[in-house]
Amino acid sequence: MTVSSKVKQTLANLKGTQSTLRLYAIQTIDENTKATYEEALVITNEIIKDLEERLKTLEFEEPQYKGY
Repeated sequence: MTVSSKVKQTLANLKGTQSTLRLYAIQTIDENTKATYEEALVITNEIIKDLEERLKTLEFEEPQYKGY
């Protein structure tokens, strides 16, 4: 498994986690809990953006792994 594929797998897992957090934020009634979920969404979004940038760099440096 290449670094690029591991980063892609991590991105997919994070996006799944983000979807779950979004669902929990919508379903909860408690405002403090909702705020916590929304804060976690912001943090995961930042991590996803960082990993997407890292993936672009990896694919630029190692074009043979692009698309895997």
